[in-house]
Amino acid sequence: MQNSKKLRNWLDAFGLDHPLVIAGPCSAETQEQVLKIAHQLKDTDATVLRAGIWKPRTRPGNFEGVGALGLKWLQEAKQETGMLTTTEVANTNHVDLALKHDVDILWIGARTTVSPFVVQEIAEALQGTDKTVLIKNPVNPDLALWLGAVERFYSADVQNLGVIHRGFSTYEKTKYRNNPEWQIPIDLQNQFPDLPLILDPSHIAGRRDIIFELCQTALDLNYDGLMVETHYDPDNAWSDAKQQITPQTLDQMTVDLRIRKKGDDKAEFNNELNKLRAQIDVIDDKIVQMMGRRMNIADNIGVLKKEHNVAILQVKRWNEILGRMILAGEHNKLSEEFVLRLYKAIHQESISHQKKVFNEQ
Repeated sequence: MQNSKKLRNWLDAFGLDHPLVIAGPCSAETQEQVLKIAHQLKDTDATVLRAGIWKPRTRPGNFEGVGALGLKWLQEAKQETGMLTTTEVANTNHVDLALKHDVDILWIGARTTVSPFVVQEIAEALQGTDKTVLIKNPVNPDLALWLGAVERFYSADVQNLGVIHRGFSTYEKTKYRNNPEWQIPIDLQNQFPDLPLILDPSHIAGRRDIIFELCQTALDLNYDGLMVETHYDPDNAWSDAKQQITPQTLDQMTVDLRIRKKGDDKAEFNNELNKLRAQIDVIDDKIVQMMGRRMNIADNIGVLKKEHNVAILQVKRWNEILGRMILAGEHNKLSEEFVLRLYKAIHQESISHQKKVFNEQ
């Protein structure tokens, strides 16, 4: 599979002057709910109505979707509002039912993307289709696995393809439900700049208060669209209530978001500059997070040293760190002077943290 402008044909065919917006409830709950949300979305920037029909949860016992019945509700919503429809498919039976109900866009969920066996079966079931297929990133941060899933559909002569960035699972607790790991979709963009890239901020955030900032970062990084979970009564949604917003909130959000448009040479320059700066912002945030984790470990070392009456400064260990990092810096084209200044500052902060531990009663 090679990058080609043709990868964007299905997206360009919409003729939109703004990023593609896919919106709708996490789960189709009732006929009334689906239709009501569709009507509230039809006059917004949303072009496509989403709804989960089959909802395999991380653990059983929670609401897992209404099943094929919900596909009829999507059909009705399409007829009444003119919106296109999309839902997740996780096996060949889902594919058959979705096609019979004329679902326009099918997406492959994160738990499905991790299995090349299942992806291959679905790709074969969709061979030669003119439907659009969007592949979510796998739950684990593995770019090769993500692209491998895309390539399986491409090899099955599925022409209309795109990817959805929904974040990655992590054992560590962060402010996100799923860590964005922005560098992975950035690397994907670098390899396939014309493969449409859509952000799913709802599953990254896990909470509605940071959805806007995630969307803005995505647009700064030249994403092509957003898939946002919306519900007229989010707090009482049957699944993922905390991460859904109202259609009215979505409508205002699309007004407030700053969209980087390409145009004349100056606009293109500013667009590229903003994109590169956004990449730096992503890395800077990660550096600060990693420094915080490093200092937490330094605190734990301080506790251990205090318990065993060991001096804070360990010259041999410090020299070992410096030597190793200077070599690592050379490998990454960083000057020795810069590495020395950087690690002296880090070392001093570590000592300060351990002094605080020693001074605690």
